[in-house]
Amino acid sequence: MATQNTRALARLMLAPSVGLLLIWMIVPLAMTLYFSFQNYNLLNPTNVSFAGLFNYQYFYSDPAFFQSIWNTMLLVGGVLLITVVGGVALALLIDQPMWGQGIVRILVISPFFVMPPVAALVWKNMIMHPGYGVFADISRFLGLQPIDWFSQWPLFSIVIIVAWQWLPFATLILLTALQSLDGEQKEAAEMDGANFLNRFIYLTVPHLARSITVVILIQTIFLLGVYAEILVTTNGGPGYASTNLPFLIYRTALLGYDVGGASAGGIIAVILANIVAFFLMRAVGKNLDK
Repeated sequence: MATQNTRALARLMLAPSVGLLLIWMIVPLAMTLYFSFQNYNLLNPTNVSFAGLFNYQYFYSDPAFFQSIWNTMLLVGGVLLITVVGGVALALLIDQPMWGQGIVRILVISPFFVMPPVAALVWKNMIMHPGYGVFADISRFLGLQPIDWFSQWPLFSIVIIVAWQWLPFATLILLTALQSLDGEQKEAAEMDGANFLNRFIYLTVPHLARSITVVILIQTIFLLGVYAEILVTTNGGPGYASTNLPFLIYRTALLGYDVGGASAGGIIAVILANIVAFFLMRAVGKNLDK
């Protein structure tokens, strides 16, 4: 009886925070769903009428819609590839005994704390600028023509910027997992004559599998909402070359003043994100059950 009373009291104490959290999540989603069925334009906010599925059909028929979906997939996939491979490599490097190891770890992790718009401005004006950027100086030093990254390779440039921001996160998670690897297993493998490559493939990678899955899950959820880097650097261009789904929603709402169409796009984005999260959670569950 005492245990039941304690559980009931705990639920009662948690109820206000849980209720506030649900309101904070459900109310905006419900308003977005409501406006997605309305003709609501910011240029004429008093003239609101029921539109049915017109906003969804309009957003679906937008020539940039499928391009934005494809760009979103390329952006997420490219960043995950760079951060997972680079994170494993950096984790293996930092895990080795070296002088100033603590300072090196701080320097590697520091890009994660830079705000996305600031990081995008630094890359745009100091590193990738075709006139006076670092990459342009390196190209001229090598006798090559500097590349206008945001005009010639807009989406790839965004991938590099976002990957630079998320690489420290992947490195930190994978380094923590790497340090939990039993030293006796390493010594046993070395005594059995296994070289570094064999130890990495048959010992390190299986040990890091769960951590890699968690990194992929967390990063994918956040990467589906990448927006600031595109706004600051390419503004979705040239054309729709670097427009992803969140930026298309922004363009529809704040440049086209179409709240109804943007709300429909937001609902579509939520559905797609939940589908991705569902399959990723299943993958994580299978890894954790092993």
